[in-house]
Amino acid sequence: MSEIKKVVLAYSGGLDTSVILKWLQVTYGCEVVTFTADLGQEGELEPARAKAVLMGVKPEHIYINDLREEFVRDFVFPMMRANARYEGDYLLGTSIARPLIAKRLVEIARETGADAVAHGATGKGNDQVRFELGVAALAPDIKVIAPWREWDLTSRTALIAWAEAHQIPVPKDKRGESPFSTDANLLHTSSEGKVLEDPWDEVPDYVYSRTVNPEDAPDTPEYITIDFARGDGVALNGATLSPAALLSALNDLGRKHGIGRLDLVENRFVGMKSRGMYETPGGEIYARAHRGIEQITLDRGAAHLKDELMPKYAELIYNGFWFAPEREMLQAAIDHSQAKVTGTVRLKLYKGLAQVVGRNSPDSLYSERHVTFEDDAGTYDQKDAAGFIRLNALRLRLLAQRDR
Repeated sequence: MSEIKKVVLAYSGGLDTSVILKWLQVTYGCEVVTFTADLGQEGELEPARAKAVLMGVKPEHIYINDLREEFVRDFVFPMMRANARYEGDYLLGTSIARPLIAKRLVEIARETGADAVAHGATGKGNDQVRFELGVAALAPDIKVIAPWREWDLTSRTALIAWAEAHQIPVPKDKRGESPFSTDANLLHTSSEGKVLEDPWDEVPDYVYSRTVNPEDAPDTPEYITIDFARGDGVALNGATLSPAALLSALNDLGRKHGIGRLDLVENRFVGMKSRGMYETPGGEIYARAHRGIEQITLDRGAAHLKDELMPKYAELIYNGFWFAPEREMLQAAIDHSQAKVTGTVRLKLYKGLAQVVGRNSPDSLYSERHVTFEDDAGTYDQKDAAGFIRLNALRLRLLAQRDR
């Protein structure tokens, strides 16, 4: 083991990271600084402080930071400008939170003079990659400790036994086999493992925590409007809101109408397939609305190019390359495309669906005069289409003549 004097631990206060905290103290003989991020996960965070104090962490070395506004403003909204969905479906709720956590870990390490950071991600998942690529990009001189890749606590029984041997409180609900694991923030909740591991079995209703069953949602649709300015949401039903407040309000609407449920088998970066359940109520509404406003404000060439770039952009975020130059290059192009993405979208929320039913913009490219079935004299000469078609058909005719 290389000498470590002080380490900043991404700390939730749960059993796993509490064991990691003590394991770092025992194994490395180092001082531990804890960092707990409030990303809107709706859980009580103060117990993490009390637990850290109980385990010998100095009060001045316990960081509990409210990062909700930064999370939505600087990470979620830029990602949403790209309409990013990994493998066509996943709105990247876990993936987009990791670079912010890595950034804050590095900042706290600098503030406290720590020479290492640590995380609780396992050696099987994507999060280990996301955390460590983030730290590498921001602070290559800081060591990263990943206990799940170092220790010999290879089972839940061993973990609990080690916790008890070191006087770490073990909640009653952690003594049995957890039916599934969850991760949550203001954008989404994800669940995976145990009862979800067989992709043939339907997700049990008790797994869902952020949305009502669409079958039980209100029988009357609800109409809302979202205002956008330069590609970012700024108001709900005419009321101006901050990024985090807007997403939170949309979450409430999505919960009520059962919107944003996703059952997905995805390809992890480390090579295996995994099955997960995602709930992204506000994010699904917002994503639909953003595409709606782009429909009337983006030129065809720009819109189609964005759709070509999106899978690569989404994959970069999923794989942990938020701070990589290629993601920043794509972001610059995407942000440039949003200069005129301003206006209002009206949506209908009903039984699990968020449907765009209206959109308008002062920068709209939609011309009713050009598309009307009524008299379009002086606006569009339909005879021009003949030459357009002949030129586009030329290569097809030449191919057909050659191959006859």
